[in-house]
Amino acid sequence: MTQETDGVLEYVAANVKRLRAQHNLSQQALADKSGISRRMVAGLENGSTNISLAKLAQLAAVLGVSFAQIVSPSETESHHRNILTWRGTHPESKAVLCCSLTTTQQVELWMWSLAPNDGYLAEPDPEGWHELLHIIDGELTLELSDGTHLLVAGDSLVYSSAQTLRYQNNGSTLLRFVRSVVGGS
Repeated sequence: MTQETDGVLEYVAANVKRLRAQHNLSQQALADKSGISRRMVAGLENGSTNISLAKLAQLAAVLGVSFAQIVSPSETESHHRNILTWRGTHPESKAVLCCSLTTTQQVELWMWSLAPNDGYLAEPDPEGWHELLHIIDGELTLELSDGTHLLVAGDSLVYSSAQTLRYQNNGSTLLRFVRSVVGGS
């Protein structure tokens, strides 16, 4: 069951506050260690600031937890999360973290959908991280540093996510795709 609420900001707020306190860090110290402004840390803690997925992953790394742990209700121990983590300008555009498993590397499985004419600009992951995409419905225009790739239903692609990239739906129907992210240590 997908948690289709905007409650993820509440989870992030509670988790950042709790984890920062566990590490005996001030908001400024957390900001300095993560490269995120103190104003953004304060905004996250009070639930009023949205943050990019990449910056949220940076913050999670500094706090010693996985991305899934920072966006999940703290009482949830299951690796099957299905948490809405991003919503686009159209109600059908969203990213849902389906599950996450930490082994010697971080592994995440995502379900994405983008309405026609909607897109998402992603910041680079650290070196060594990769994405695996599989298109379920529609067509994805994927902008990478080596150029633009058009993927249609049934297509798959693996690439380094240590680069700025953009997912864009230039088609006329809803785009749905599976995204797996592998990296870290």
